[in-house]
Amino acid sequence: MSTTILPLEERVAGAPISWGVCEVPGWGWQYDPATVLDQMSDVGLAATEFGPEDFLPADPDAKADLLATKGLRAVGQFVPVVLHDPGHDPLPEVEQAMEGLVAARASTVVLAAATGQEGYDARPELDDAGWATLLANLDRLREAANARGLVATLHPHVGTMVESGEETDRVLAGSSIGLCLDTGHLLIGGGDPVRVAQEHPDRIAHVHLKDVRLEWARKVQAGEATYTEAVADGMYVPLGDGDVDVAAIVNALEDHGYAGWYVLEQDTILAGEPDGDGPVDDVRTSLYFLLGLAAQRSGVGI
Repeated sequence: MSTTILPLEERVAGAPISWGVCEVPGWGWQYDPATVLDQMSDVGLAATEFGPEDFLPADPDAKADLLATKGLRAVGQFVPVVLHDPGHDPLPEVEQAMEGLVAARASTVVLAAATGQEGYDARPELDDAGWATLLANLDRLREAANARGLVATLHPHVGTMVESGEETDRVLAGSSIGLCLDTGHLLIGGGDPVRVAQEHPDRIAHVHLKDVRLEWARKVQAGEATYTEAVADGMYVPLGDGDVDVAAIVNALEDHGYAGWYVLEQDTILAGEPDGDGPVDDVRTSLYFLLGLAAQRSGVGI
């Protein structure tokens, strides 16, 4: 049975991190949910990820109702969870997140292999036993998500146990879970998001679209700046303004029949309440860039 794939422009979502809303303590000044959701809707996004655990109402039905009042669909939730520790069972935490996702009629669990420490500026080394536990847990969580009609993905993320291209390849080879391709985090972690999109399009189930200034990514890789410092100093920029070949990634996925979401994410740290429109201007720029790619693929103007 064939599946109808929605046009690219109808598969563009947002995430609260673009407004500086993050789960890391002390990350920066935070917008309130109503403002973020209103601006998402006003700019023309079709859907959103949930954001940090305490951003939207804890009750799953209340969460779904709030999004509906803003005219937004629910996409998924970023769930950082410890996967490498044999003494820790990640399933109860992920099941709690999945309850809310099912109630909101979302599709995707976006897992990150948390270190067990706060923030993303340092991480321990993972040995072979830790890798075996992590990969086994990924398969368990994939099966649990499938049983609830959800898709589980693993998000390579700076400052987690899976951040680099080599570590991403190890996940692809050693587990059956789908990948959340984050074009910025993978580049900062030393990977090649274009290569992953071109070589493994069948494993990519979800996409976080970011653009990055390579000079800052190299400073993070070299230990000359922490991840947090680089974000605060503007490492992330709107799509088309950085060094990620977003067009090559999108074209590779679309040519392969990718049917999932493109979540616009520009990690942002705010020192205080912005003057003027604030981060929504960058979100709008990224959206227009992606709509331009869609128009080029369809041969029409925007």
